[in-house]
Amino acid sequence: MKLVIITLVDAYKEAIYELFKAANIHDYSVSDIAGFKWEGGTNLSANWFAGKPLAADSELFFFFAEPQNIETLFKSIRAFNATLESKNPIRAVVVPVEQYV
Repeated sequence: MKLVIITLVDAYKEAIYELFKAANIHDYSVSDIAGFKWEGGTNLSANWFAGKPLAADSELFFFFAEPQNIETLFKSIRAFNATLESKNPIRAVVVPVEQYV
């Protein structure tokens, strides 16, 4: 059992639900968050985040899953991110769980 944490901009919320379904992940928690990104000196019109550190509506998902489901999900996330033109991909991490009750 491992803990998965995912962040994404709201625009990808429907897509992540489909990726969860395909990976047989049906139980998760989600929270609205404000995402910040500062890229001083870059082309600001190409970035979803403003030139000043303003918030972008984002989501934080977390859940426990088995390794085979996580691998399926991560393959799908990599494929989804490869199609994006923005600099705001879906980010996901796996955290090993030493104990749980």
